[in-house]
Amino acid sequence: MVEGSARAATAPPPCPFDLDGGGSDSKRRRRAGTGAVGSVLVGAVVVAVLAGPWAERLSGLAAFGAWRTLLVAIVVQGVPFLLLGTVVSAAIGAFIPARVFSKVLPRNPVLAVPVAGAAGVVLPGCECASVPVAGSLMRRGVAPAAALTFLLAAPAVNPVVLVSTAIAFPGKPEMVAARFGASLVTSVVMGWLWIRWGREEWLRLPARHAQHAPGGGRLEAFRRGLQHDFLQAGGFLVIGAMAAATFNVLVPPSVLEAFSESPWLGILVAAALAVLLSVCSEADAFVAASLTGFSPTARLAFMVVGPMVDMKLIALQSGAFGRAFAVRFCAATFVVAILCCVLVGGVLL
Repeated sequence: MVEGSARAATAPPPCPFDLDGGGSDSKRRRRAGTGAVGSVLVGAVVVAVLAGPWAERLSGLAAFGAWRTLLVAIVVQGVPFLLLGTVVSAAIGAFIPARVFSKVLPRNPVLAVPVAGAAGVVLPGCECASVPVAGSLMRRGVAPAAALTFLLAAPAVNPVVLVSTAIAFPGKPEMVAARFGASLVTSVVMGWLWIRWGREEWLRLPARHAQHAPGGGRLEAFRRGLQHDFLQAGGFLVIGAMAAATFNVLVPPSVLEAFSESPWLGILVAAALAVLLSVCSEADAFVAASLTGFSPTARLAFMVVGPMVDMKLIALQSGAFGRAFAVRFCAATFVVAILCCVLVGGVLL
């Protein structure tokens, strides 16, 4: 009895991102809750499509029809890229061992940072998956600066994001190049800043956890990861699309014109909106394209800031690395991202 109590007392705390290990009731409830929320939000979009014309005639509000059209347009454009991004992310988590990253990165953290940023191009992932991946890298000996650079770069500079940006901004390759350049520079600069000023006491490394469910293989891990990431990110996509559509319908054009008259104010407002309205890196471009009242540099700031600093990422980083880290790192990333957007936007846009 005493021995069992001692083992229970020394058992490591459960990891909040362990989707497979343990099989506890709380984890099952969280997974079920994620699926339920995603299903409800998808159902809300279906209801808006089917019942929209009837509700518009009943209420006599033409604005509701415009809101419904914008909502459906953003969701329909964003879902294919969201699905592709979550498939790639789940495949990386299930089939690529974390030790691969530690072998290809240089031992010198200063050199490892740009290599980790470039790895985000060939090893993409959504921002929701990048947090646990970064924690796994640090547990396996990868320098925190390199892991944090990968955390920022992977969801922001991967091919899926660049293709979605090109489709959201047709005929504007400079916007694609600006998003790639500003995102990569922000990621690398943040890694170097962590080397210079980061402190170990700010960073709480997540506990080690099992990679696969008992009795399950890599395919089962892939299925679970895909299901979780798609339902979670899909819910954020619908919420963000609703918020973006509401913003476009309710905010008078005169307000946007006031922002556009002040370049710095427009950039700051767009960056703040990214923290609140960002849905997923694979779909952010379509939300940014709908913000027609803002300047190109302001919309660039929305696309760069969103995948690096939004509400869900702040929560995920707080749970994985501690609140002290999340507050400092997210605030610094927000400032660096805006400055990089101004510099890159001034050259390319």
